[in-house]
This record gives sequence, structure tokens and C-alpha cells, in this order.
Amino acid sequence: MAMNEIQDSAGYRVAVLIPCFNEEKTIGKVVGDFRKVLPDAEIYVYNNRSTDRTVEIATAIGAIVRDETHPGKGNVVRRMFADIEADIYVLVDGDDTYHAPSAPTMVQKLIVDRLDMVVGTRLSDYSENAFRLGHRFGNDLLTGFLGMLFGRNCTDILSGYRVFSRRFIKSFPAVSKGFETESELTVHALELRMSIGEITTPYQTRPQDSVSKLRTYRDGMRILLMILVMFKEERPLTFFSLVFGFLSMLSLLLAYPILITYLQTGLVPRFPTAILSTGIMTLAFLSLTCGFILDTVTRGRRELKRLIYLSIPALTGK
Repeated sequence: MAMNEIQDSAGYRVAVLIPCFNEEKTIGKVVGDFRKVLPDAEIYVYNNRSTDRTVEIATAIGAIVRDETHPGKGNVVRRMFADIEADIYVLVDGDDTYHAPSAPTMVQKLIVDRLDMVVGTRLSDYSENAFRLGHRFGNDLLTGFLGMLFGRNCTDILSGYRVFSRRFIKSFPAVSKGFETESELTVHALELRMSIGEITTPYQTRPQDSVSKLRTYRDGMRILLMILVMFKEERPLTFFSLVFGFLSMLSLLLAYPILITYLQTGLVPRFPTAILSTGIMTLAFLSLTCGFILDTVTRGRRELKRLIYLSIPALTGK
């Protein structure tokens, strides 16, 4: 089956993109595994300021090695997407936790179903201790939160194993700096209403002497903040309407006892509170106005991204 799947990608330029920071224990195996299953693909290892033998090992095994000096996975992804020319892009981490034999199936699905992104989901087939304490819960929480805000549920928004079309790559703005880049990839696909798919792939534990670069609480908070920022930027009317609703309720709660007193006595004994309530209500309507203005701007930005997306030829299914 694998050979038939590989034949389906014949005629397309396939690039395997591997961002790396201090992965000397695993990078040789990752490059070798992907060369076996995608023999015609070009394999790129982007070194992100490694201090170990990552570059030496990747070069020795035949990968195309390049450097990105700005720290953070998001910066590496931005550089890879800008520099590399291909028809199909396979993005995978260099820690040997993802299942290389699934790559041909993911590539085939992208081509045959004419998709823009295929995500290798990890949450139903993983080895014991593959997820550190709290990672599975955090993944489910962030995935559900993003689905609630953007109106579509995805299974695993934090998966680092994805296959993309050229259309996706060259229309992706890439503004994040760190591990929040996976969330940005998902939101980009959802906001442009791209065709996306998922395939369950095995997920395995890191080798014992290999250290994860993900910091559970720090990076989890950065991902959460990134989702909120993208919600504000992509759905400004909804975001500022929520702010309007909160401020309006707060203003009315402050004004209610003053209004009751005024109706009963004709007096306004708490004048500073009345001024505060009026100021908060003013801010509420300013927020709503900002939402309407920014919604118009966002529509223009989205149309521009859509035009860039459409200017790139699509893959043709076989």
C-alpha cells in the first residue's frame, strides 16, 4: 500500500520540513525514516541555534541543512515557508515522536481529496507516557476553546505533523514566534475556509535521553493568548461586542441603585458613581464602534489573503 501511495505523489515536488533545536539524539533517525517512505522528497533541516551535533548529524545523513537565528519554532516555520519552493510540504518535528510511515498516506489524502492541509492527529493512538502530565488535558482544553471561538471543532490543533499544499504555505502570514504556530496554522485554514482533513497517526514517547523543548505552563499560556489575539483580529465585531456587553452590564449595575434613589427622592446622592457609570457606558459604545470599524478592515484583509490564495495554482487530483 505504501508504494501505491508514493506513486500518487509522483510528478509533485515534495519537501519535508524539520525544525530543530538540539535534536542530535533523534535527527538522524527522523531524516532516515522520511527518506525511506518519501524517497523522492527533499528533506530540509532548519537549525534553530542548536549547541549540540544536530547540524553535523543532519548534514552527514544527507539532509539540506539551513539556519534560522531567531529563536522559536514560529520563526523557523516562517523562514521555511518563505524559502522553500515545492508543491507539497510535510512539516514534522525532529524529536522522533511522529510516525514517518504515515506521511505517504497523508500526502495521498491531500492530493486525492484536493485538500490544503492534512493534520496527523495523535490523541487516539499513542504510546504510554507519550504525553507529559497535563499535556493531554491542555491540548483538549485549547482545542475545544479554539473550536468554540472559531465555530469549528478540530481534533488536535497542537499537532506538529502536517501536510500542506503550496496554496496554503504561500498565503500563510506566519506572525507567531514559538509553539503557538500550530494554532495559527489552524486558524488560517478555518478563516479562509480551506479544505482540511485529519488522519490518525501513532504518537510515540521521546527517546529517554532526548529532552522536550515545550514548557507546559509557559507555552500553554502563550498558546491561549495567541488564540485570543487571533480571535480579536479575525472576529473583531464579535470580540468587541462581548466587551460592549460586559461594560454595559457593569455600567447598568452601577447606575441601577442611583436611578432607584432618583425616582424615589429626585436626588442623586452618589454623584461620582453616576459619573463612573456614564464613563463606562461611553467606553462600551466606543468598543462597539471599534468592532464595526475593525470588522470592515478585517474583511478587506481576508479578501486580500483569499486573492493571494487563489493566485496560486491548485494541486490536481489523480
